[in-house]
Order: sequence, then C-alpha cells, then structure tokens
Amino acid sequence: MARLFSVPTLETPLHREPGLSQMASKKLDFRGQSYKDVLGFTFRHWAEQPWRILTIIVAVLLSTLASVVTPLYAGRLVDAVASGAASDPGAWHAAIAAFWILAALGVGATALRQVVFLSLTFLTLKMMSKIAANAFHRVQRFSTDWHANSFAGSTVRKVTRGMWALDLLNDTLLVALLPSLVMLAGATILLGATWPLMGAVIGVGSLLYVALTVMLSLGFVAPAARLANAWDTRMGGALADAVTCNAVVKAFGAEEREETRLARVIGKWRLRTRRTWVRGTINGGVQGAMLVLMQAAILGTALLLWSRGQASVGDITFALTTFFMLQGYLRDVGMDIRNLQRSINDMEELVALERQPLGIEDRPGAPAIAIGPGEIRFEHVDFRYGTHDTPLYRDFSIRIAPGERVGLVGHSGSGKTTFIKLIQRLYDVTGGRITIDGQDISQVRQASLRQQIAIVQQEPILFHRSLAENIAYARPDATRAQVERAARLASAHDFIMALPHGYETVVGERGVKLSGGERQRVALARAFLADAPILILDEATSSLDSESEVLIQQAMERLMEGRTTLVVAHRLSTVRALDRLLVMDKGRVIEEGTHEALIRIKDGVYRRLFEKQALELTKGLLLDGNALRRADDEEWLAEPDALMENPADAPTPPGR
Repeated sequence: MARLFSVPTLETPLHREPGLSQMASKKLDFRGQSYKDVLGFTFRHWAEQPWRILTIIVAVLLSTLASVVTPLYAGRLVDAVASGAASDPGAWHAAIAAFWILAALGVGATALRQVVFLSLTFLTLKMMSKIAANAFHRVQRFSTDWHANSFAGSTVRKVTRGMWALDLLNDTLLVALLPSLVMLAGATILLGATWPLMGAVIGVGSLLYVALTVMLSLGFVAPAARLANAWDTRMGGALADAVTCNAVVKAFGAEEREETRLARVIGKWRLRTRRTWVRGTINGGVQGAMLVLMQAAILGTALLLWSRGQASVGDITFALTTFFMLQGYLRDVGMDIRNLQRSINDMEELVALERQPLGIEDRPGAPAIAIGPGEIRFEHVDFRYGTHDTPLYRDFSIRIAPGERVGLVGHSGSGKTTFIKLIQRLYDVTGGRITIDGQDISQVRQASLRQQIAIVQQEPILFHRSLAENIAYARPDATRAQVERAARLASAHDFIMALPHGYETVVGERGVKLSGGERQRVALARAFLADAPILILDEATSSLDSESEVLIQQAMERLMEGRTTLVVAHRLSTVRALDRLLVMDKGRVIEEGTHEALIRIKDGVYRRLFEKQALELTKGLLLDGNALRRADDEEWLAEPDALMENPADAPTPPGR
C-alpha cells in the first residue's frame, strides 16, 4: 500500500498530451465528472469483492469506535483515582474496571487495524492486477490508427500511474477519510450527549476546519501542484528524449546543447515546484492556527463547565483526550483531501482507456476464418484515413488468384502499404468489402485472420528476447530443429551461430544489438516458420547485401510455391519473376501485367521506374570502374623508386 505521505511521480513524453495544459491552468478543480468516472470505476471493482469490502468497513468502524470511547474510560480512570485512596474498595474497583476496558479497547483496535490492513492489501493487489491486465488487453486491441497517434511510453505510464493511484485512492477512502468521519461524528455525539455546549463547539469547529481545508487544498494548493506536475512531466520527457537519442547527441557532439536545454526545463520546474511547496506550507500554517483556536475554545468550554460544577477532573481529561485524538484526524484531513484529488487526477487517463473505443472490433460471435487456397478479392472498396476528405480508394476492385504471386509497385503514397493493411484488417473499409476465399474479413475474428498471414515488414521489429524466441513467435510450439531450419532458409543460421550465445542471444530492445540486415533475416525466418497460406513481403530484401539477397531470393521462391503472395517493392529487381505486377498511383491500379509486358508499354509508369533504376545502377557501375582505374594509376605512380631499386619488381603501368 502506498504511504499517504508519499509524493507521486508523473512522467509522460516531452510533448504534452491534450488536456495537460488545460488541467494545469485551472484555478479550482471541482469537476464532478472526473470524480464520478473514477469513483464509479473504483466502486465497480469493489463490487467484485463484496465480502472483503464489508470486512474492511466493519473493522474500520469498530476500531475507530474503540478510539472514540477510549477518552471516556480514561476520564473514568482519572475520576476513580482522584476520588479516593487505593484502599477505598469502590475507587479501586472503578479504577481496575476502567483499566481493563482501556486495555481491551487498545488490543481490540490494534487487532482490528491489522484485519483492515491485511484485507486492504489483498483487495488492492487483486484490483491492481485485474486493472493492469484489462488495460493491457484493450491496448493490445486498439486500432493501428490509435497506436500511430499515441506515445508508447505515455501509454505505459498511464497504466502504471493509474495502478498506483488506485492504491492511494483505496488507502485514502478506506483507511483515512472513513475513520476521520467516524471519529468526528462519534466525538461530537459522545461529548454532546454529556455537554451539549461542548458537542456544539467541537461539531461546528470541525465542520469549519474541514470546509476551509477543502477550499485551500483544492483552490489554492492543487492548481499550483498540477502546474508543477506538468513541468515535472516535461522534465522527465526531456530526459527520456535525450537519453533515447544519445547516439544522435554523440554524433553531433551536442552534449552541452542538450544540457542547456534541460537546464531551462529544470529552472521552470524548480520555480513551479517551489510555489507549490510554499502554498502547502501556508496551508499547513492556516490549519495549525485553526487547530489552536479549536483547542482554546474546547479548553475554555471545559473550564467554564468545571467552574459551574458541571464537569469533574475526569470529565476534563475525557474532553481533552477526545480533542487531542480528534486533532490528529483533523490534521490529516487536508492531506487526505489532496491525496484524493491527486489519485483522481492520476487515474483519469487509465479510466479513459477503459472508455476508449477499440476502433477495429470483432462483431459478437464472430467465427474464425478458414483460409484454404487463399483467393483475395477487393469488391468495390472505398477507404479514407480518419477524417480525410479525399478517399484513397474509391470503388476499388481487384482479384488475386489462389497461389498467385503479385507485386505492388508505385511511388511512395500510391496506396501499396494501405493495400496490405486492409488485407490484415488493420483498418476497416468505409465501403464495399474484402474477402478471402469468399469470407468477408470484417465478419471474422481478427486474430484468426492475422494468424494465417505471414508478413515481413520493411522495418522489422524484434522483441527484447532471445533469437530463438523471436523466430518462434510465429509458431510458439515450434521445435528447435524447426526454428533452425527457418533460420537457414533466411540465411540467418550462420550469423546466429557465430554469436557467443547462439540462438539464446538476447537481441536488445527492438533488436538494437543486431544490424539492419540481421534483423531483416530474423524477420524472414519468422515468416518462414509461420508457414501461412498468405505471405506478405514488404521490401523484405531491402536491408540485405547482394550476396545475401541472392540466397534469400532463392529461398523466397521456394517459400512462395503454393501460397498467395503479395510483394511490396521499390527495388524492381525483386519483382521481375512474379506472376503479375500492379502499378499503383493514388489508390488506383494504373498498369497491370508481367514484368516483360509492362516494360514494353511506351511511356508507361513501370517502364520509367525500371529505366530510372537501371540508369542509376549503370552510373554506379561506371563510377566504381573509374575509381578502380584511378586507384591502379595512383598505385603505379606512387612507386617510382621500384624502377631504381629493382626494375623487375616495378608495377606494370595500367593498360600495358
């Protein structure tokens, strides 16, 4: 459980997310909707453990009531002691009875508090575990568009910060505010039943104290705290940004520049935090002054009652002990209210994730797709990104035959990648439908669809796990022999075995320990192992050297046999042997056919692309040839002394 005195840390990326600046600029935050959403969310999770909640509430009530009546018996003990000597049987029995009752109340309250804390531990941990699992479940299923517009680090922070805020919220509601309210009501009733004037003084004074504390905490301290937290967020973001991009910082020798940039953010954070701490100190001073006034009022009332003969020495002890106990609860009320506000704020974004629509959802009862031959059809498909006015695809129709190998060619932004994403149902079409083997992919479970499509992306992403685990991700039940076979097909086995730990080598975050070509080959091995009926290669050989590319092309030819294959390519050398090429432009197929047919189209787009790449390749070969000849000339001219020392060993001039 979080300590109620702890200060939470807030961290999001450097770029503040929507709503952060608005939240920091508000003067007073009585947003009922935030409290309603977060408390409703919390109470729904409480309802899943009703007996535990009931146990905690009953134990809190009983332990607090024990504290409420403790001063009463302390007063009786003082009266018994003051009424006569220990030899007096009546005084002795009264004192002993009060003593044992006080001891029982102390032991009972302690035992009940242990019940509260143990029950609260189990309650909170179960809630935190379920909330984290539910949040992860939803985040995993949010649409590609949502992930493209969200910071991964910010999403992680929303979940973890919300989890710990729940811990603080449970503590505040059940262990702090509930006992304070019980103590306040119990003390007022108990004293009021004996001396109505004393009950009125404590009741009215406590209400005024709580009201002023709420106003100061939420209207004076909280706004400054939110702004300080916003700058704390920016400072964390600046640190994370610089550390993450340390390679770039080193490359440009910009360490001092980054330190200067961070110093500006730290300066702002220091000013905002200082203001928050000063306001908190002022708030504490006002609360202390009010407690002194209450203490004076209660002491004055007690003396007045004593002077009138309406209170004994024990009664005065009873009143003062009650006040001192109540004072401790009242002193914490301000902190409890700030903790309540803080936990509500920290949980808002987590609760918002629960309300966030998934974007791409399976319909209720959606069946799994069964892909056989692998025929793909786009039937009058319309599609636009988000709120874009102009659709990328309009009444787009095409058929890809079972087992056909199709290349997608075109300039950047022509719609090739979108074509691939629509087949995976990473986006839903806005009109028409896409079918695989006659099954509308919008009517089947997304997971079953994607499990039967193997894809190698242009920028392969690896987990911070071993190479064996990364390759086997496509098929977790694969044997080591199957994993190694897939690696051999991808020309990855040799470089893997050359590593100190072989297939058990951990590749680092996103595969940072491997070169680009090595990551590409691991991703290819993963696709080989998947053995899916539909294969997508998104520039799968773009990061490979020429020798590896030849080996991969041969392996891919074997892999594509009997599978429907889509190859996205900018390097046209990778698509020349495919069955059909689709040349795309702005979401339309403007040319279609084999490589041999397309290069014969006069002024055709594909022919221009091919000629441009062939010309660039020719220029590169000519430049390499000239460089070699210049190197030969320089080598001959650099060694004239060889003719003097040993003419037989002198280099032969180029061209001789």
